[in-house]
Amino acid sequence: MTFTARTLLSFPTVREHRAAPPQALTLRAIRKTDGRAIHRLVGQCPPLDLNSLYAYLLLSEHYADTCVLAEDSASNVVGFVSAYIPPRHPDVLFVWQVAVHLRARGCGLGRRMLWHVLQHVAPEAIRYIETTVGPDIAASRGMFAGVARQLHADCSETALFESALFGQTGHETERLLRIGPFQLSRYRGCAERSSESAHARGAAPRSA
Repeated sequence: MTFTARTLLSFPTVREHRAAPPQALTLRAIRKTDGRAIHRLVGQCPPLDLNSLYAYLLLSEHYADTCVLAEDSASNVVGFVSAYIPPRHPDVLFVWQVAVHLRARGCGLGRRMLWHVLQHVAPEAIRYIETTVGPDIAASRGMFAGVARQLHADCSETALFESALFGQTGHETERLLRIGPFQLSRYRGCAERSSESAHARGAAPRSA
C-alpha cells in the first residue's frame, strides 16, 4: 500500500469552464462507499499523487471526521479534502490532499471544503494548519495564503522531507507550510460568506 503524507494540490484557474454555484454543492463527511469515487477523482486531478484505493478506504474508516466530500446536485463527487490531527500535535490539522474536479473549479470550493473541516473538528482545539505543497504549485499556495489572511495568522515555510529521503527517484524536497497560531472560533462562517459574496459579484477566485 502506498500511503504517504505528501500533499500535492492542483487548482489551475479554468475560466472557460463554468463553475458550479456554491449553493448547488453539498459538503459531507466521507464514507466507506466513497472510496472508489475518491480514488477516481484524485486520478483526474494531476499532479496529485494517486494513492491506492485501500488508502482512501482507510481514510474513510479512521479519519472520516477530518475529511470532506463535495457532491453536485446529481450526487457526483466533485471535491475532496483529506486531513488528520497528528497524535502528538492535537492542536494541528494536517491537510494531506485537496482535489477539485475541473467542472467545479472557479468557485472557491477548495477553500470552502477546508473551512468545513476546520469548523466541524474541535474548532477550539485547532490552532495551526499544516500542509506540504510543491514549490511550483502557485494556485495551491495562494489558497493557503488566503486562508492565513482570513485567520489573521502567519504562514511560515520550512523543509520537511529532504529529497535524499526519497532515494534515487528525483523527488523534490517537501516543503511544510504552517499557518498559525489562530483562534478559529473568532472566524466561524467568514469563509462561506466571503466565498458566496465573491461568486455573487462574479469576482475571479484566487484559487479553487
